Amino acid sequence: MRNIALFLKYLGTAYHGWQVQKRDVTVGGTLERAAQMVVGHEVHMTGCGRTDAGVHAQNYVANFRTDSRIPADRLPYALNTHLPDDISVTGAMEVPDEFNAIGSCVKKEYTYLIYNSSLRDPFYVNRAWQYPVRLDEAVLQRAADRFVGEHDFAAVRSVGTEVRSTVRTVYYYNITREEDLLRFYICANGFLYNMARAMVGTAVYAAEGKIRPEEVGDILQKGDRSAAGPTAPAGGLYLTKLWYDDGKVAFHVG
Repeated sequence: MRNIALFLKYLGTAYHGWQVQKRDVTVGGTLERAAQMVVGHEVHMTGCGRTDAGVHAQNYVANFRTDSRIPADRLPYALNTHLPDDISVTGAMEVPDEFNAIGSCVKKEYTYLIYNSSLRDPFYVNRAWQYPVRLDEAVLQRAADRFVGEHDFAAVRSVGTEVRSTVRTVYYYNITREEDLLRFYICANGFLYNMARAMVGTAVYAAEGKIRPEEVGDILQKGDRSAAGPTAPAGGLYLTKLWYDDGKVAFHVG
């Protein structure tokens, strides 16, 4: 059996996240059905992460096993004929049998968008969090800086998938502004359920004056979810970069 890595991008608005579910339409389920039509047998897609309902991916990696002999460089064209317009496979390659889209991923970057204007822009509906009050990006960045490093991130997770540890390492959390558009770039070796969105909500809390940026460290140390900011809306979150290294294959996407 060949192990095939797929590179794709998608808008998550119409989907109940990545993870295959019996009753809800998901990105993973949609991709599995397309792949089965192309290779002629049932397949199981392993995704690089469980993006939530409404979350998007500018870069995403999945892998599956097949005995089909279709060349890897032809698979994107074949798969895209069976996929809706909001999901696109942009590349494919054969990888070692040990490669796993989630297990071989050593770090990820999520980008969150806030459209910081009191006037609605239809092009950002379900693509960014419209926040009508001007946010001070310097205060946002001061709060964001407190997340960088190895910490217990239990204070910025939602109850969901069970994990062995809530300790993660954040490599950078950078915020930029271009006119009314704020971009939050968060890179870590792993993310807990709703962690990236809660980190955005906590930085916004600081800009609103509800907490001081310097308090973020104490909030993390205490592990008190109620003391951190709200979970930002799903539509503003994008999976943007992925780094892979499993000892046999190493590459960077995004």
